Formats: sequence, structure tokens, C-alpha cells
Amino acid sequence: MDTATLHHPLSTDQPPQLDVVAMTKRFGSFTALDQVSMTLRPGTLHALLGENGAGKSTLVKCVMGFYHPTVGQIVIDGQPQTINSPKDAHACGIGMVYQHFTSVPAMTVAENLVLSRYDSKTLINWKQELDELRTFMANAPFNVELETPVGQLAAGQKQKLEILKQIYLKSRLLILDEPTSVLTPDEADEVLGLLKAEVSQGHLSVLLITHKFREVQAFADEVTILRRGQLAGQGQVQDLSIEAMAEMMLGQERQQKSVVKTSADTQTPVLEVIDLHANKDNWLPAVKGVNLRVHTGEIVGIAGVSGNGQREFVECLSGQRLPVSGERRVNGEPYTATRAEMAKHSVYALPEEPLKNACVPTMSVAENMALRTFDRPPQAKWNLLLMLKAIRHAATGLVKTFSVKTPSVETPISHLSGGNVQRAVLARELSAHEVRLLIAANPSFGLDFAAVDFIHDMIVAARNRGVAVLLVSEDLDELLTLADRIIVMSDGEFVYESAIADVDLKTIGQRMAGH
Repeated sequence: MDTATLHHPLSTDQPPQLDVVAMTKRFGSFTALDQVSMTLRPGTLHALLGENGAGKSTLVKCVMGFYHPTVGQIVIDGQPQTINSPKDAHACGIGMVYQHFTSVPAMTVAENLVLSRYDSKTLINWKQELDELRTFMANAPFNVELETPVGQLAAGQKQKLEILKQIYLKSRLLILDEPTSVLTPDEADEVLGLLKAEVSQGHLSVLLITHKFREVQAFADEVTILRRGQLAGQGQVQDLSIEAMAEMMLGQERQQKSVVKTSADTQTPVLEVIDLHANKDNWLPAVKGVNLRVHTGEIVGIAGVSGNGQREFVECLSGQRLPVSGERRVNGEPYTATRAEMAKHSVYALPEEPLKNACVPTMSVAENMALRTFDRPPQAKWNLLLMLKAIRHAATGLVKTFSVKTPSVETPISHLSGGNVQRAVLARELSAHEVRLLIAANPSFGLDFAAVDFIHDMIVAARNRGVAVLLVSEDLDELLTLADRIIVMSDGEFVYESAIADVDLKTIGQRMAGH
């Protein structure tokens, strides 16, 4: 491989054309993708839309060589290709930017770029490499400081590095999986705008997997929409309205989202946080002396870009992290987030990444739904068979009430789509007779619109029943729709607070960006 040519960010060659032809992928008796065809033309930005479980990830994993299609072909520039691995995809000029960062935090940007190469050099001439990397960075769509350790980069810079890695590898067709989920709205527009400029100049083609119609309308040339593993629609974005795209994706006309809130007669404090400090996993400060009060019948929204202390703050309230100092109170009593205290005070949580933080992936849907109640009547019985019967009976009712799509309550929860895992956790947390405090962290991240609407309705219904809700979200639109009061968290501190009726969006954007 010629490293001299490798490091030029973008050559003048036209990107390849990608055709997915009548692709079907089956897993046993389950058909994840059914006769789907798609064309990504050179020099275009093509959006891929669909609900969770619609087949987007399956299609992309077939293109990247993680899966082998059961039927169908991948055609590059008119030539059928057999792609058995991401390395084979790279040889065809295809690179993927994943939803989660893949760089090594302790290594510098320069080291990560060199590490990403497919060559097998045992000795590296760092003077030559750095000279070539500086040339590369000077001509790249955006700039990231080469000498900085990746762990010190903000989320927006880390995402730019992931994209730069693929350009550095001379990938001419980029697949981006929800690339703006960790960015502020301004950063998202900057990154997609700069990529769109490269696309418009014919340097790149981009396949953008996104849930945000605004991004599709603002940046995409064409769109492919999947529903239940089948092709639901395709076309030029300029010819399609949001309503038309949503109808294709959901199979029905989508109504404009609105929530109905009732007015509470009185509000009493449920959660109080006083001068709370907490550290990150590396012992650096994450939460820096925050104060908060959440009342009955109120949704308090915490806004902010990922990595500004929200995760650590939520973990302090849900028993997953010990604070360094400060006071936590629930219903006027000291609260240390033990399981017993959460049960006593009726505190329930809907954490982000529920498969990682709220479920045991290998256990069944029924067993996961019983994690809060297995040691309480009527499930706690001296007879194991009666206990298991009670657990299954309870889960069957919750699956029906919360519309969890699962083959059975005995199915391992890891086999469910993201939206249905979230529904299952929500069913467990909200099915208690009396919920006083609900802590929800990014509850609709990566979910389809039907699942998002359902979760939003459940949260607002809980609020209307008098539940105090702390809603932490990186989706500002979600907070503006649901919250009664909004707080912005930046660099571990609360830097803005307003009643939802009085919010200043420009100020919120500036505070989220750290200004």
C-alpha cells in the first residue's frame, strides 16, 4: 500500500457506485431483510430511515461484511462483490463510522490515525508520519489537534476524528450510523454541512443512518425507507414531505406530536440534591456542586451534550455511583440510592443503554421484568414453581399493557429490538402501584417514532398522576416537548435554568456548547 497516496484526504477519483440488489437476510425462520434494493449514486448523500427492527443495521452489516446475505448481491461500480469482512469493504472503498467511538482514549489523535491503517509496518518513522498527517489534516474537511490524547477531546471532536479516520483510509463511500447523536445542534450542522460540501464536489458518497427528519431534509439528496425488513419507499428528498416519509416508515399517517399536561393543585419536593460532587471513572471531577429540586407532578429536564457529567449525575441517583460529597434527599429523608431505599421511597429508573444498565441480557423478558418484585409478594413464594408461575403471569400482563413485541415472555431480552427492550424496562419501572420519583436518562435514544411516542406518553401520564420526573436527555426537542422546567448541564455544572414557557433557545445552545 502506498502511504504517500494514502494520506491525501480526498483524491479526484469519483466515489464508487453501490447497488444493493434484491437482498434478503434470514436468521433461522426470521426474515430481517426481504428483497431490498438500494442504489447509492456517486457524489450523493443518501439517508436510510426506518424504525428499530426495520432492517437498517442488517442491510449495513451485509454491506460491511459482518453478515452474509441469504439472497442478493452487493454490486460496486457494476461488478458483483463478495464482502466477507470490513477489510474487504475497505478494499472496495467503503468505510463505516459507528455509533460508538472506536478510538483508543490514551493514545493521541496521530497515533489513532496511524493505528487505523491496514498496513503491517513494524517500525514507524514518526517524523515522516507527522509531516504527512499535518498535510492530511490541512486538506481535510475539519481539523482535530494531532498531539492531543483522544480521551481529552470533546464528544464533537471525537466524532470528527471517527470520520477523519475513514477519509484518511481513503474510504470514498462513508456509512454513518447516527453520527450526530453526541453533538450539539450547531456541531451536527457543522459536521454534516462540511461532509455535504465534500459530497457536492464529488469527493465522497455518504449513506446516513438517522432518525432526524431535519437532517434528512437539510442534507440528504435521496432517501430509502425500510419497514419491517421491506422496502417502504425511496425517492428524492426534495419531492417528499416529512408527513410522506413518516407514513412510509410507520405504515400510517403520523400525527403532529403534542402532550396534554394537567395542572397540579400543590407541588411538594420529592427529590432534593444539595452541593453534589462526583467523579468520572478516571477520578477526574464529573459533577461539580450541583443543586436541584424536583416536585410532585413536575418534569425537570436536564439538557446537555454527552460527556458533561449527566451520566455520572444519574448514576449517583440510581445507586450505580458513589458521590464524593453532597446530600441527596427523597421525600425529606436522606437517600443513598440503595435498593431498599428505592423501594421504600418508590424511586424508579429508566437508564440509558438499558441492556447494559437495566437488564440481564441472557435472562428472559419475564425474569427481567421481575427484577424489582421477585422478592416481594405475590411473586416471592416458598415454592419455586409457584414463584416462576407468578413471574410469568405478571410479565404476560405487562407485555400486553405496554405492547412489548416479543415471541414470548421466555425469550431472552437481548433478542428484542431496542424499542421493545426500553418498553420492557418502562413496564417494570412504571407498573408499581405507587411511583413517587422516576429518573429517565435518554429514554428514546435510537428508537423509532412509535416507540418514542409511547415512552413520551407514559412519562407525561406519570407526571399527571403526581410523579416527580427527572428527565435527562441529549435530545433538546424531547425536553422542550415534555419538560416543565429545563436545566442545562455543561462541564459538570448547571449553567442555565428556566421554566419551559420562558426558555431562550439561543442561550440554551450557547450554554450547551460551553459558552
